[in-house]
Amino acid sequence: MDSQNIRETVRQIFTEYLQLHGHRKTPERYAILDAIYSYDSHFDMETLYTRMADEKKFRVSRATLYNTILLLLDAHLVVKHQFGSSTQYERCYLSHTHHHKICTQCGKVEEVQDDALRELIEQSKLKQFVLSHYSLYLYGLCAKCNRANKRKLKDNIKKKEK
Repeated sequence: MDSQNIRETVRQIFTEYLQLHGHRKTPERYAILDAIYSYDSHFDMETLYTRMADEKKFRVSRATLYNTILLLLDAHLVVKHQFGSSTQYERCYLSHTHHHKICTQCGKVEEVQDDALRELIEQSKLKQFVLSHYSLYLYGLCAKCNRANKRKLKDNIKKKEK
């Protein structure tokens, strides 16, 4: 399904959700949904707010943004991630299962595709539990931070030797 069809489908799902729960169908809510589904990456609320104002030329209040995100979470169109101390969101309609590597030093988040790991998790027998989806977070150091730490350690050793 191409990105235009996905955006039309999520708009329809959101419309049905809003009707079912007695919420108003406002242009701001749809603009937020469209903005989220036009980006293919994780985002935090401040980034979304800035992107909408700068790129989409559509200003919404932060309150409207936060309230709409709650509706999108409840409608299962957005998923929330807690990456260390950072809360980030990601669109989730028709998204593939993936894992996240999170650097504990710089906070960089990188998506990881590992079919063997995905298959292992999906085939695992979870007693009295039907798996619908999951998130897997791998914490450690990215290559850049790891090199910087090794360089710093080397420099400290050289200073002590002098």
